[in-house]
Amino acid sequence: MHYIKYTHYHFKTMFIRQLVDSFLSGEEENGIITKNIKNEINGNWISAPNSIHEARLKAKAKRRLRKTSSRDSGRGDSFSENGDPSRGTNGTAPPTSPKSKLLDRKSRAGKGRGLPKKGGAGGKGVWGPPGEVYDLEEVDVKDPNYDEAQENCVYETVVPPLEEGAFEKTLTPIVQEYFEHGDTNEVAELLGELNLGSMSSGVPMLAVSLALEAKASHRELTSRLLTDLCGRVLSRSDVESSFDKLLRELPDLVLDTPGAPQLVGQFIARAVKDQILSKSYLDGYKGRVDCVHARAALDRAAVLLKMGLGGLRIDNLWGTGGGQRPVTQLVREMTLLLKEYLLSGDNKEAERCLRELEVPHFHHEFVYEAMVMVLESKGEKTFKMVLQLLKFLWVSSIITVDQMRRGYERVYMDIAEINIDVPRAYFILEQFVDKSFSAGFICEKLRDLCPSRGRKRFVSEGDGGRFKLESY
Repeated sequence: MHYIKYTHYHFKTMFIRQLVDSFLSGEEENGIITKNIKNEINGNWISAPNSIHEARLKAKAKRRLRKTSSRDSGRGDSFSENGDPSRGTNGTAPPTSPKSKLLDRKSRAGKGRGLPKKGGAGGKGVWGPPGEVYDLEEVDVKDPNYDEAQENCVYETVVPPLEEGAFEKTLTPIVQEYFEHGDTNEVAELLGELNLGSMSSGVPMLAVSLALEAKASHRELTSRLLTDLCGRVLSRSDVESSFDKLLRELPDLVLDTPGAPQLVGQFIARAVKDQILSKSYLDGYKGRVDCVHARAALDRAAVLLKMGLGGLRIDNLWGTGGGQRPVTQLVREMTLLLKEYLLSGDNKEAERCLRELEVPHFHHEFVYEAMVMVLESKGEKTFKMVLQLLKFLWVSSIITVDQMRRGYERVYMDIAEINIDVPRAYFILEQFVDKSFSAGFICEKLRDLCPSRGRKRFVSEGDGGRFKLESY
């Protein structure tokens, strides 16, 4: 065996050669990979290593296109292979503002002529394009749901008949409101809307029953209402059957209204006069009435009808309400009332007559006429009786403080003219005002407003310097 002696130089030289050989072999293996990396960047194949920058620009343009495709879909923007944006096929520039896209009402389906949807009738709350007129829809005979019986069908509003329990509850407010406004046409319209049916005969009975407990003016309104409703809502047979029921129920009505027989008799006479009851209505009850109250009512009606033949105006049987009378008629009735009081001296009768006039707003005229009657009288009897009457009416609250004050103030204003006919009017007025204040139905302020005429008093020679006292 031979041994070769290697020096340090030899080992160093061998190590360098091995390292060079391994490097060259690794460079040959990695050459393909390096070449492939240089020839393809981001999926773009390049022809030469110097076009890397151009490939990066193309990739960046593609990324930008992918990001904006969902937001700007339909705008027609696209990029060519060079990264430049291209136009639409028609050569027009697509809208670039999202706001213009929202306000554009043209179709984006790629079809049609670009006109508004549905001819401009597709908006909210729109029933069709402007100017469209809808005609009656023709019935299709071939329609499976077609029914021949529906062609001649007539639809009407059906009002159920009024029940007996709700009759009085429904009609009572109508009659009470009529007493306030007095319009018979409104009552007829309200009753026409109700399906009274067989209960129509109860309308006159209900109206008369309410009027028995009301004023004379309300009874007059009730008679007018029955006349106007007959022929429109009621028939003559309804009116007759209604009065028949009233005559049968008179014993119960007398408990609440003692004068019900006389009042019902007056209603019957007025109905015969207005020709809503036949003239033979009373003849049908002759000899067949057992009730005392019904007989009294029929006798009252017969007497009034006979008096009507002699010239009595039955159409003015109840009188006329104060608000509907002329002023001259009211003044005449108040003057007549005062004259009757001076003859009878009955304060309660005067109070009743003043109430029946139903003119509380015109009571100042009563005070005025009473004071003028005192000024024109020549004795103390009228002075005391009128003073007593005014105090009685003030205590019973028939004449209010305001009406009393207005009556006195009217006399104060007219005293100058009254004094022309009655020279002692000032002196009598002063005395009457003082007595009224002492009685307590006028205030001190109203007493101080009483006018007085200054007059010079003469002294005769035999009076010894004393003033003459005027005697009343």
